[in-house]
Amino acid sequence: MELRKVFYALSDDIRLKIVRLLIAHKELCVCQLQEVFNISQPNISFHLRVLKKAGLVKSRKEGKWSYYSLNTENPILKQLIPLIEANVFVPGIKPFCELRNG
Repeated sequence: MELRKVFYALSDDIRLKIVRLLIAHKELCVCQLQEVFNISQPNISFHLRVLKKAGLVKSRKEGKWSYYSLNTENPILKQLIPLIEANVFVPGIKPFCELRNG
């Protein structure tokens, strides 16, 4: 059931904050998320994979970098966005990926 997958994906604090960051920034590179959460690339990729399987995020590749954005066509996510915006705090994030530009 899709609803169960969505709530499982959002039951983890890191994944909930990833969704909140994507609400605010529209699209983020994996390296930006790594920096915010200070966790390894495999760990952040695991969380993104759970969100993707739940239909909450989508990804695109640009060279060797992966960029993630919200799946705004998900009807459950559409209803949850205002609740997440109002109740989940996330730290600031750099506006670009330093690894990509450096």
